[in-house]
Amino acid sequence: MDLKITDIAALTQAGLNLIQQALSIYDDDLRFVVGNRTFQDMFGLPDRLVTQGARFEDTIRFLVESGEYGAVDDPEQFVRDRVEQAKAFEPHYMERTRANGRTISVEGSPLPQGGWVTVYTDITAIKRQEAMLRSRSEELSDKLLAHAEELSQTNRALAATNAALEEAKRQLTEMERRARVTAEMMPAHIARIGRDWRYSYSNRQLAAILPDSPRNIVGLHARDALGDEAFERITPHLERGFDGEASVLEFAHEGSGRRVRVAFTPDVDQDGAVSGIYILSTDVTEEAQARAALTQTRKRELAAQLTSGLAHDFSNLLTIILGLQARLGQMDLPEDAGQLVGATAGAARRGGALLDRIASLSGSREVRPEAVDVARLLGDIVTLARPTLHADHVIETKVEGLEAPVLLDAGGTQDALLNLVLNARDALGPGPGRITLTARPVAETWIEFAVDDTGPGFSDAALEHALDAFFTTKGGEGSGLGLAMVYDHAKMSGGHVRIGNRADGARVTMRLPLRAVDEGHDPRFVLLVEDHDDIRASVREMLMALGHKVIEAASAEEALELAGIEGIGLVLSDIMLGPGLTGDALAGELAGAGLDAPVLLMSSLPADDPRRAGRAVLSKPFTQGQLAAFLDAELPR
Repeated sequence: MDLKITDIAALTQAGLNLIQQALSIYDDDLRFVVGNRTFQDMFGLPDRLVTQGARFEDTIRFLVESGEYGAVDDPEQFVRDRVEQAKAFEPHYMERTRANGRTISVEGSPLPQGGWVTVYTDITAIKRQEAMLRSRSEELSDKLLAHAEELSQTNRALAATNAALEEAKRQLTEMERRARVTAEMMPAHIARIGRDWRYSYSNRQLAAILPDSPRNIVGLHARDALGDEAFERITPHLERGFDGEASVLEFAHEGSGRRVRVAFTPDVDQDGAVSGIYILSTDVTEEAQARAALTQTRKRELAAQLTSGLAHDFSNLLTIILGLQARLGQMDLPEDAGQLVGATAGAARRGGALLDRIASLSGSREVRPEAVDVARLLGDIVTLARPTLHADHVIETKVEGLEAPVLLDAGGTQDALLNLVLNARDALGPGPGRITLTARPVAETWIEFAVDDTGPGFSDAALEHALDAFFTTKGGEGSGLGLAMVYDHAKMSGGHVRIGNRADGARVTMRLPLRAVDEGHDPRFVLLVEDHDDIRASVREMLMALGHKVIEAASAEEALELAGIEGIGLVLSDIMLGPGLTGDALAGELAGAGLDAPVLLMSSLPADDPRRAGRAVLSKPFTQGQLAAFLDAELPR
């Protein structure tokens, strides 16, 4: 039967209470850890002094005041001397006569983990025997045998008790070792900081939260262990903790690119004084990425609900306006009137284009990752952007440490970076200037894309509002949706965007989660179910290019007929298969027919269509890379 640590502790305490000698254990802060009932009874100690955390100093002061040491000229100096002796943690043995006339031996031994264990033995009977032997030597011959037997019996009892104490000590040491190992295995940093702002305990996991931090930080000042950035962030919470207030802090650590959550719990003793602070730190980077993506998705859904009706009505109005302008354009109007008609029609067409961009921003959109060569991605952006640049503009790319492909939403990322490049072009104006695109990994957590230009930089208003939808510094020439769309893409992907100025221009950085491309699965025999011949042929070629073998079905009924073919390891089906069963219903029928293979779906239905609910669906149209990433994510390993 497995025992919990609490059960073991209770059994250990019960065993210690059966020992006739008094025993106490104090830690390296001179605070009570454990003792037995004999220790409390021998010295008449109140419960508060035999409770975990009680101070050794308070126990000595109580014993002085209760007369344990007889008359003491300077009680406070006596207490200080005993505390200083205890802090030395040196083995010692002594015998002393108590105020009540009893004689005890005191044997103290330091523990490897810090602190010490002390055993108190009442040796009054032994001392009496020794005195009797000295004063009555003439009767020694008559009583020697009896006293020797009594002494031998006492020694045997003492040896047995010492053996029990050694076993108790061993068990306590083992319990502490297991607790320490458990703490060190936790994916979080657990520590304690004293009022001197130095670490008195650490489970040696700080480097797992903040890379490049020292592993052994016990004894270090918090600033030396954490570095200036993290120390400045937690200082206000440490000050509140020393005032007795618990708190929780979550912050982004720029040096490591991590998101860290820290809980501060004051260490309060029985007197209500705060002697230190317990700190629990966890890396919540992935959680924050997922939370940001979910929050942005909800914002987009709300925006879609608010704008869809207005956009529909506005679109109808623009259609009417364009129709009327077309009719006016066919009339024989004066030249000035014809120009006004043309300008009105142009404005209406720009309104239609703006509606399209609003729909892209607020409507439902999926992040569709695929394996991307970052250097090639930046090269494609330069190819697209170069024809729009002025003759004196120079554009260049830099890629650092991203030789292997990574998972990115290629289309969304390309659109976002192209938006930034075009904004940089507008900032440069017609004169000479330079645009630089860089990509690099940050702390094995992010891919950081940066677009620098040598223009005039962002104004104060732009620094505050540039990421807001519809904010623009281009007057009537801008829609104010470019940077907002970049921000939207970053948030949907679990990343973030920052804008700022440098000494020679502006910089916009977009950080996206850095995710490596899986090595892929072994080739499978795939049953492809698609009712459109052209689409089925295209998907078949993609699957075969990925190394899979393919058998095709044009309907759910045909797929059921083929389900009995041996070796089918995957079914990839469209949801809408014409008359008859849909793809989601087909999955249940195939399982009933005895086909034990994963069934994955693809569809051109909108992302919020209820027929897609509850299943992972690959949205059409898709590329071979997106198909590969979908299979890697959804197929079991």
